[in-house]
Amino acid sequence: MKQSKWFFHPVFVFIFSIVALGTSLFLYIYWYMEVSTGLEAMVRKFNINPEQALESQTWVVILVLSILVAIILVGIFIIFVYNQKTLQLYRLQHNFINNFTHELKTPVTSLKLYLETFLKHDLSRDDQFKYIHYMIQDVERVSDNINRILNLARIESKSYRGDFVVSDIVHAVEQFYLGNDHLFRNCEINICNSSGRSFLYAINLSLFEMLLINLVTNAIKYNKSEVPKVNITFEVQKRQLHIRFEDNGIGLDKSEIKKIFRKFYQVGRSDNMTARGSGLGLYLVQCIARIHKGKIIAESKGLGKGSVFTLILPFPD
Repeated sequence: MKQSKWFFHPVFVFIFSIVALGTSLFLYIYWYMEVSTGLEAMVRKFNINPEQALESQTWVVILVLSILVAIILVGIFIIFVYNQKTLQLYRLQHNFINNFTHELKTPVTSLKLYLETFLKHDLSRDDQFKYIHYMIQDVERVSDNINRILNLARIESKSYRGDFVVSDIVHAVEQFYLGNDHLFRNCEINICNSSGRSFLYAINLSLFEMLLINLVTNAIKYNKSEVPKVNITFEVQKRQLHIRFEDNGIGLDKSEIKKIFRKFYQVGRSDNMTARGSGLGLYLVQCIARIHKGKIIAESKGLGKGSVFTLILPFPD
């Protein structure tokens, strides 16, 4: 039974449908031409007016038939492409559900163990503080994952509330860092604006901070250096503002650079960094960049050589 399943594969069905349709068109045209040849012989034999035999409509019928078949072929192709994309999305969603369940289950299991430890043992004050600190980290991890899902739903449904206010982007990034420095301990974050000028742009502050938190935390999470580093620089090029986030992390393979912004996509590796995260962070970053009329691009010289994410916004020189 397993060997016969290939007959039902979408690619085979698509090719078989195209071949069958093309063959039927060829046979019909061949039959029509044979009939037309017979009619011509009959017209010559009995001296019948050629117009009465509809000779002039032969090529018109063939042309119309060819157009209709072409439309059918295009329809089949569109359905095939849609089916393949749907199948790919299903696979990505399946992987996302498995990994996201793991992302939720792991901290919940950890919390349960810590709470059971509190119940079963008389802990010293120092141990209590240590376990409470671990529990807070687990709660923050669960909260971050839930917030990503909620924010994604609001952004995709275009129901995310918030005003766009003209702000100095450099100042916004600096304030973001100062307000979240507790997240970046044991890390080196450098914000460099060599021009010294202000870059005023209409931003939704809450969304913009969501973009920043995803880019910076990714740079730190996917990093094996003793001291994770992120350099944030500002530069105007060809009437565009480039905000570069350059890190010293694990880098990206060239084959994955175009895939990492896909919804639910997770970077797969052969080492212990396999399938970390929910697969939504960079997709959210891309959505937020588009909401701000910009785009986000990724670059890397290869594995182990760090990555550069560049937010590009339209900006006058």
